[in-house]
Amino acid sequence: MYRKVMVPLDGSTFAEHALPLARSIARRSGAELHLVAVVPPLSAGYTEGVFFTTADLEAEAVERQEAYLAGVRERLGEDLKVTTSVLEGDIATCLCAHAASRDVELVAMATHGRGPLARFWLGSVADEVIRHAHLPILLVRPEEEPVDLTREPDPHKVVLCLDGTDLAERIIEPAVHIAALMPEVEFVLVRVIKPVIPAPGGLEGPTVEDEVQHLLHEIQVVQEGLFREAESYLREVASRLRARGLRVSVRVAIDERPEEAILHEAEASGAGLIALETHGRGGLARLVLGSVTDKVLRGSHVPVLVQRPVPV
Repeated sequence: MYRKVMVPLDGSTFAEHALPLARSIARRSGAELHLVAVVPPLSAGYTEGVFFTTADLEAEAVERQEAYLAGVRERLGEDLKVTTSVLEGDIATCLCAHAASRDVELVAMATHGRGPLARFWLGSVADEVIRHAHLPILLVRPEEEPVDLTREPDPHKVVLCLDGTDLAERIIEPAVHIAALMPEVEFVLVRVIKPVIPAPGGLEGPTVEDEVQHLLHEIQVVQEGLFREAESYLREVASRLRARGLRVSVRVAIDERPEEAILHEAEASGAGLIALETHGRGGLARLVLGSVTDKVLRGSHVPVLVQRPVPV
């Protein structure tokens, strides 16, 4: 179970869309909900004949953020423990260091923001936090309607992306911790394999048609073998999870674009959460810097749980 959940905020309603799910997780697990704002280094200013020093501007910004976080804490109600901190410095560095110093076990943040967290989806802050924070990060896509802090999100189905490696399986426990708090959650284990493409070369044989048929047969045999291997792997993982009393189904997808297969499965299954490790192999390789996680975050309408593996 999670004991401390951190939510970075920047004063925008966009960033606050991470709060309902974070609040639900904290309330159900009895965890502390820790709200954090970061004031980045500011420049001195001059207006209407008054010169403002950097210290003046930063002190004012800190006061504004403290007042804002106090207001959010009051809006969250008294049924859970809420603490706040206003930090000063580089945003990503402060968030990662603060999470480590406070023994934070889960970070929940919106994929858009304004001000210090502007362009959060593709900006450097989210990327840097994912790169350097070795803990689960729950990314929530903001909705257009106002934030409803009384809403209890229920990710009743979780798409869990695996690639056959122990490394990718490290996302299982963080996802299980969240699912254990929700009623009747089902896991959909997904592994994406790419279609087999024959090596280039001239066709030889009695006839071109015979050679084409032979090549197609070989491709089918290889593809079926890869499919069976992937399905067998997922069934083995599923049996381990079922032994823990969890509801699990498996799905092997064949797609040249793994992110499209993941998003399709999430939509088709009605999933409320996608979970994947930030490093993997094959279709899920180099997810932090590659295009798969980026495209999943771009296209997902449900929260995405990611985690960078702890070095061993």
